[in-house]
This record gives sequence, structure tokens and C-alpha cells, in this order.
Amino acid sequence: MIDHISVGVSDLERAARFYETTLATLGLTRLITRPRTVGFGKAYPEFWINLREGMPPVAPESGVHTCLRAKTTGEVDAFHAAALSAGGASDGPPGIRPHDRVRYYAAFVTDPDGNRIEAVTFPAE
Repeated sequence: MIDHISVGVSDLERAARFYETTLATLGLTRLITRPRTVGFGKAYPEFWINLREGMPPVAPESGVHTCLRAKTTGEVDAFHAAALSAGGASDGPPGIRPHDRVRYYAAFVTDPDGNRIEAVTFPAE
């Protein structure tokens, strides 16, 4: 249903380096680079970062996050590790998240601006 998503960043080059490293674990690459925006995806830009100069860090209590689908638990693990190595912070390590309707495996990170990004997969029992 959703075609693409974008997040604001205060430093485009720093964010581009972070997302190149982190999103590569899920098969997304940098497809478009413009002066104030960078688009990542597989066949077309599905995830955009947009320069917002002077943007304050995203408040942890904002409740907003973007979730990206991983194929395997290994991809979720790699996503989390890559994000940490690229300057992000853990906001929930990789692991099973039992829910009343579905069981899923996910990891949460924040980028250098505080944007909360999740990778998720739904492993078989």
C-alpha cells in the first residue's frame, strides 16, 4: 500500500553514509542523488533521506518509526550490526517479539538524527 517513505536528516552526507551501510543489508542501494535528497531502493527509490538544515534531533518520544522488511533473521541481525557500526544506536536488539496475533523477529535502531528504523521478518515456527 505504501509506495515510498522519506525521513529528514540534518547532514545529508553523514546520513547517506549511514543508510548506504545499513540498507545494503536489506538489498537496498543508493539509486538517486540530488543536492538535498538521496533515494535508496531495489528497483526504484523506496526510501528517501531529505536534508533539513537546522533540524533538531528527532525526539525519542515521538513514536514515529519506519519498518523495513527483511528476508531472514540473519538480515535483521546484519541490519542492526551495520547500523551500529555506521554511527547509529540500538533501540532494541535483534530478537523474537511475540505479539498477540503474530510472532516476528525484529531489531530497532536510531540513525544519527534520531529517526527510528526497524527491520522485521516473520520466521517459521
